[in-house]
Amino acid sequence: MTDDAKSFLFDLLDTPSPTGFETPGQRVWAEYVRDYADAVESDAYGTAWANLEGTADDAPRVMLDAHVDEIGFMVRHITDKGFIHVNRIGGSDRAIARGLRVRILGDDGPVTGVVGNTAIHIRDTKNEKVPKVHELFVDIGASSEEDVHDRGIRVGHPMVFDVGPMNLTDSRITARAIDNRLGGFIIAQAVARLSEDRPAWHVQAANSVQEEIGGHGAKMVAHRLEPDAAVAFDVTHATDSPSIDSKKHGSIEIGEGPTVTHGTANHPQLVERVIEVAEAEDIPLQHMSSSRRTGTDTDSIFKSRSGVPSVLLSVPLRYMHSTVEVVDTEDIEHCVQLYAALVRSFDSDEEFGVQL
Repeated sequence: MTDDAKSFLFDLLDTPSPTGFETPGQRVWAEYVRDYADAVESDAYGTAWANLEGTADDAPRVMLDAHVDEIGFMVRHITDKGFIHVNRIGGSDRAIARGLRVRILGDDGPVTGVVGNTAIHIRDTKNEKVPKVHELFVDIGASSEEDVHDRGIRVGHPMVFDVGPMNLTDSRITARAIDNRLGGFIIAQAVARLSEDRPAWHVQAANSVQEEIGGHGAKMVAHRLEPDAAVAFDVTHATDSPSIDSKKHGSIEIGEGPTVTHGTANHPQLVERVIEVAEAEDIPLQHMSSSRRTGTDTDSIFKSRSGVPSVLLSVPLRYMHSTVEVVDTEDIEHCVQLYAALVRSFDSDEEFGVQL
């Protein structure tokens, strides 16, 4: 990964963009991808997409999709003593919340707070359980509700954990929001490479909002752009750390390459093409199965209009939905290579469909 690419990735990871409040992250993404795309557009709810014209006239359209939003919390109630109670945005893990710093996105800019954690000396630890969301509270150093309001904070303001990205090793990165700010990075890198040697198909690289609460942004943009095929990206669970049962969750290893998902939303012809391209380009590829749904934007995209042939690519991630998510940069690079090579493999008159 080049220094410029890593700087872009770290900027994306450090920019708070919780579900429903994704504009800051979208601005970072749009500023970068604008240098490579023919145009960058957005819709009413903030999904952004970059257009790259293909070489063939009247060529089909392929949509590359990732999601920009991250999990977080929101101000639900402010006490008369200035403590802030919260509710969740998406699948935030309340088990890890206490004792961490948060960044509240207030009217007057970010405000730092801490999630209160009563000292172990005076807690009843004998019957201790994971706190319920309403039991969590944030302390910003205020002494009254008025103090909180004076700092530009009110009910409805979002917050994220105040944890920035850092290198663990030369090839491994830890941060919050790798799920799925990494996707915006990967499709931006794919657009940059495709702009140097344009494919036959037109490319619509979408960075969708509101995936963490149901894939709403992807549903809107797929309906709007009417792609002929889609390649979605999201992180997936690496199952190689302790206490994970591979019989239940499959065997996916960090550092062993991206994954392709089989089943449900994933079109068999596109899955087969991914396998063929990975073999031809000598890209390591791991395999995943899905049952009723993938749990990603793919579920919203494939059933848009009369159906969009779709496939899901992923990068293994440890400790998802935590402040210490871990990813391997070799997996990232292989996924970017696979994205670009896959799109270039599409012929101008090619169609994906089931022939009977």
